[in-house]
Amino acid sequence: QVQLVESGGGLVQAGDSLRLSCAASRRTFSDRAMGWFRQAPGKEREFVAAINWSGRNTYYIDSVKGRFTISRDSAKNTMYLQMNSLKPEDTAVYYCSVPMLNVWGQGTQVTVSS
Repeated sequence: QVQLVESGGGLVQAGDSLRLSCAASRRTFSDRAMGWFRQAPGKEREFVAAINWSGRNTYYIDSVKGRFTISRDSAKNTMYLQMNSLKPEDTAVYYCSVPMLNVWGQGTQVTVSS
């Protein structure tokens, strides 16, 4: 069973930074686009950022542009989400995914206090 395991979440104050990691096991996804999604309490899961297979192309929702950076290290089979200038509205469970294969991690909680 292919697994994606997120880590790096936590409780921080507004303006702080966190780096989320998504480690893949049992196979490599170096030939696939990957992404980060999040789900806040009482809300639908939403797209946050994506990165193509080579890492050269990245995509973000408007609310995180300039604050979040998605990257990947194929040698480590790991994807990252660097989150700076965090805001309370960024509070959510963050999931990594290989959307084309419908593979998802278990999520990591990010809580930003004001």
